[in-house]
Amino acid sequence: MMPVMLVTGSAKRIGAAIVRTAHAAGYRVLIHYHRSEQAATALANELNAIRPQSAALLQADLTVVNTSESLNQFTQQIIAQFGQLDVLVHNASRFYPTAMGAITSLQWQELFLTNAKAPLLLTQALAPHLAAQQGCVISLLDIHAHDKPFPNYIVYNMAKAAHRSMVQSLALELAPAIRVNGIAPGVNILPDPSSDQAIDPQVQQALIDAIPLQRIGTPADIADCVLYLAQAAYITGQIIAIDGGRSLTLAGNLTP
Repeated sequence: MMPVMLVTGSAKRIGAAIVRTAHAAGYRVLIHYHRSEQAATALANELNAIRPQSAALLQADLTVVNTSESLNQFTQQIIAQFGQLDVLVHNASRFYPTAMGAITSLQWQELFLTNAKAPLLLTQALAPHLAAQQGCVISLLDIHAHDKPFPNYIVYNMAKAAHRSMVQSLALELAPAIRVNGIAPGVNILPDPSSDQAIDPQVQQALIDAIPLQRIGTPADIADCVLYLAQAAYITGQIIAIDGGRSLTLAGNLTP
């Protein structure tokens, strides 16, 4: 029976690349989305045309983790699709600046929900199913989540740091039945310029100039690492930087 991978926030961009790469490697895939129904449906149709009944959709706001009842329902919905779960990928994330002096409780709640709270509670809910398959959890983190915070992104930095600690903590807690690893991207994809997460062009160039490989990474770079970790049976508790060498120049700011 082909293994099953769930990728949160996988209708577009990095999440979609992970889904496509896993599907090409023989996985059945669960495409989770919140609002991007059209993109998610198109992706599922594309993959099911290649291999029938190999991709399924899951629509949910990750606030489902806020109550036991809604989380249990979501967990049942996940397992009902293919009857098992082998790989859980935490990809869904919010990313925007929160400068000191203007931080709100709503920003805290939103950034911690996607970047820390939901990954923990969803992993906890799905752990029995992952353990049954000797499966694994893979979290998308950030090279700024460890000692080198991104300026003006205080709450995001804190949430990703919490998520990083979760990866290492759960690697101990869930072993030997479940492996837990993380991927720390650098500048692997830029936010949509029309979104509230957009990065100023001058900042973008400063980031690129600080990357030894002198280019922005691609979603495929991340997806390839996800697939590797999904199959690496003797790796747990590790965080791999996929950043073109940016970690070597990182000084906690936007320039080398």
